[in-house]
Parts: sequence; C-alpha cells; structure tokens
Amino acid sequence: MAKVPSGIEKRYKNMRLDVHSLRIAGTDFASTQSADNTSDGSGALGSLTTGVDNTAYGVEALGELTIGTDNTAVGDNALAVTTTGIDNTAVGSSALAANTTGSSNTAVGAYALDANTIGTSNNAVGINALGANTTGVQNDAVGAAALAANTIGQNNTAVGYNAMTATTTGVNNVAIGSTALD
Repeated sequence: MAKVPSGIEKRYKNMRLDVHSLRIAGTDFASTQSADNTSDGSGALGSLTTGVDNTAYGVEALGELTIGTDNTAVGDNALAVTTTGIDNTAVGSSALAANTTGSSNTAVGAYALDANTIGTSNNAVGINALGANTTGVQNDAVGAAALAANTIGQNNTAVGYNAMTATTTGVNNVAIGSTALD
C-alpha cells in the first residue's frame, strides 16, 4: 500500500483504501483472496477470506461470511451468520440473520427471512415476512407477516398483510389479500 501523507493519515485515521477493498471505521478484513468488497460497522465482513463484490453496512452485517460473492447486507445483523452464501440481499435489522449457506434470497424489512438457514430463491418484503422459513425454497411473501410461519414449504406466493401467515409446510399455494388463506 502506498504511504499516505501524515496530514491525511491523521484526518482519516479510520479509513483505509486499497485496490481490493474499502473499510470505513469498521472491521479489518481477514481477506486473503477478495476484491471489491465494502463494509462499515463493527464486525461487518469481519471473517471474509475469499469473496468478491460483497457489501455490508451495520453491526455484524455479513460478519461470518468467509467465502461469498455478490451479497448485500444493510442493517444490524443482516446476513450475520452467512458463511458461504451467494447472491443474497438483506435490508433491515436481522433480515436473513440466521442464513448460513442459502443463496439467491432477498429479504427487505426487519426480521424478514430471519430464520432462514439453507433455503434458496426466496423473496420476502415486509416486517417478519417469511420469518420462520428455514429450508423452504422458491417462496414469495409481500406484506407484514406474509407466510410468517412457513418453515419448509415451497413454491408459495403470499401478498398482503398476514397472508398465509399460519402455513408451515404448504406447497404451490397462492394467497392474495389481507389474511388470505390464514
């Protein structure tokens, strides 16, 4: 890394910029083979060793990620325990918080998909949407608590406040409207 002039070093002592990563008053990367990663927040991207194009903002956001590509976490504990995920997006406090190896998931809203561990290709928008999902795949939930109790169900679509909120293992269901199929 090039030497930084002393005046700039003092003024920006918590900022480090190099060719492969950006760290802003957050965590030093453990990275050995990573590029184009960005983080801000205590513990954010703190375990990364091999990864490209990951973005983490918030305390422990993507904190356990060791190998991953194209993940985005915004919010405290968003994607906090993901170790090898790919193409996940979590926006909101604890969104996709328990995800370990699940990939291609999108969670927008506090606690959206927060219990998901290995489920893939799920989309949740709204507080606690798909909140209990652990291994379910290809589910879509839009609305607060939509499909909130789903754990292993697959190919379900719920749109509306509390839509399909009691379904735990359903397959190929569609519910549209507030409390539909509840």
